[in-house]
Amino acid sequence: MTHTTTPASAPGAPPADDPFRYGWRFVPRPTPDNPHHLEQAPLTLEDVLHPEVGDFIVHSDRHAIDRMYLTAVLRTRLEESGAAIVLSDVRIAWDVPDLRPHGPDVMVIPGIVERQDWSTFDVAVEGARPALIIEITSPETRENELEIKVDHYARAGVPQYVIVDNQSRRGARRLRLLDYRLADGVYRLHPPDAAERVHLVIADLWLGIEGDHVVCYDEHGAAFGDYATVVRQAKEAERRAKEAERWARREAERAQQEAAAREAEARLRAAAEARLRALEEELRRLRGEG
Repeated sequence: MTHTTTPASAPGAPPADDPFRYGWRFVPRPTPDNPHHLEQAPLTLEDVLHPEVGDFIVHSDRHAIDRMYLTAVLRTRLEESGAAIVLSDVRIAWDVPDLRPHGPDVMVIPGIVERQDWSTFDVAVEGARPALIIEITSPETRENELEIKVDHYARAGVPQYVIVDNQSRRGARRLRLLDYRLADGVYRLHPPDAAERVHLVIADLWLGIEGDHVVCYDEHGAAFGDYATVVRQAKEAERRAKEAERWARREAERAQQEAAAREAEARLRAAAEARLRALEEELRRLRGEG
């Protein structure tokens, strides 16, 4: 596929002083010496809105930490029970005419039994769509999340769209949460609770802000730990599940072995008793008692 980029003077083009501010992709630029030559081309805001597989989109470290944290919490909450899968930084192709693919930070998709190695999740092919999308804004590209995606995700039929909005352009992050709920085909802004937290409906979790980062809370108000803690908890739960499975398998094998041993013992006892009866019968015959 041939990639095109927006000229530097066009709306949405990357700033002239930093053409790779939004990110980049590699595009074919054959040369006389190398017909397979690839050239690094800067992304525009439009490219960030509708990414292609292989695009590198620039995000801050704090953005990445929040995205990984939310992904880990939601996976721990939903995937063990089979309620939904959670995808992060995976491109999604819609089944809506004239609606091009997006690349959400986090999306929760119910109705999928088995996870696959998707680079693009195709709604029409998979027969499932997100019940929740979470986007974390970056100062340079937040107009995509705050304006355009509000319209696009509503058109795509996503029931809940939550934005973790970084309102600061420089220095310390200043975060707010925006919770859009689908009603009659359009999004309506849903107010947070008294603690300024947003209810993530499909996961029955509450999302809040502590300082410059997001925190998830369960239905009892207990906070989930940071990304590393959540990953450790998930690995520990997986370890316990595997250990329980191994124990159950060992118990089943032991029970099977004991049953086989009892059956073999019963066969030996029956054979011995039959042999004894045969010998007694032979002894009586020899004595003339038969």
